[in-house]
Amino acid sequence: MNQPEFDLEAAADTVRAWLERADRVLVTAGAGLSAAAGYDYGDADRFRELFPALHRLGLRSRYLVGVPLPPALLWGYWAVHIDDIRHNPAPNSLYQRLRALVGDTDHWVMTSNVDALFARNGFAPDRISTPQGDYGRYQCTTPCTPTTWDSRPLVERLLAAYDPATGAVTDPQALPRCSNCGGEVEINVRIGPEFIDAPYRPAGDRLQDWLNTTPADTRLLILEFGAGFNTPGVIRWPGEHLTRHFPHAHLVRVNPTHPQAPADLVDRALPIPADAEHLLDALDAPHPAPDPTVIP
Repeated sequence: MNQPEFDLEAAADTVRAWLERADRVLVTAGAGLSAAAGYDYGDADRFRELFPALHRLGLRSRYLVGVPLPPALLWGYWAVHIDDIRHNPAPNSLYQRLRALVGDTDHWVMTSNVDALFARNGFAPDRISTPQGDYGRYQCTTPCTPTTWDSRPLVERLLAAYDPATGAVTDPQALPRCSNCGGEVEINVRIGPEFIDAPYRPAGDRLQDWLNTTPADTRLLILEFGAGFNTPGVIRWPGEHLTRHFPHAHLVRVNPTHPQAPADLVDRALPIPADAEHLLDALDAPHPAPDPTVIP
């Protein structure tokens, strides 16, 4: 039996109504949001453009965690990747449109993305929780110290010694070492138990305080974008838990491949099988004034 066609315009009307009534908004996001904004790690064409040497080796996506590359190739990859996705100063219209959508409503952001696109496009940095880390920092692999370091000078040094033809950092002296123990370093993102989460705990604590001081009758709206099942315990499941916890909360789940919501939230969750850009386009489209006698 054919499934009925999804009515994106009707869904946009519901999102508008929930936004207008919301006392607080929690924006949550996974990799799907950055993919919709032009940073799709699985984009083979973009990978070939940025990493021709790695492409010739048979690699096809930016998901290289665990791939055994020599240090000169590994750090060549990291330098180009981080420069493109984290230190690129160009504004991103999708994130800016999302910031405009939230407007002046009291809000927070929680994201598993480590690219700082929220902070770089108008969201208050002190109201963004990034528990999975940040490409903007690196750490000792051991780690011998809880200190983390700014990755921008490192990326600049690596790029100065980078050969696009070979994909390698040609100067061994440019390869990073821990300034404390002289050992290996890695980007400060949650890959294993060595991850140093100290830089991200304060924001997580402030978000928890915000939630703890949210009255039970608050009309909390959770706008979830592109959070699938790679790490559901970071974004997807906590959003469902919060929707259950606050009896007047609503959850909007925007995900082209995994939009489903739990059966017990059917009356307060809106699954949208589309990406963020399509929803924002629908929200921006002209629409008739809502009937004030109808309460969604």
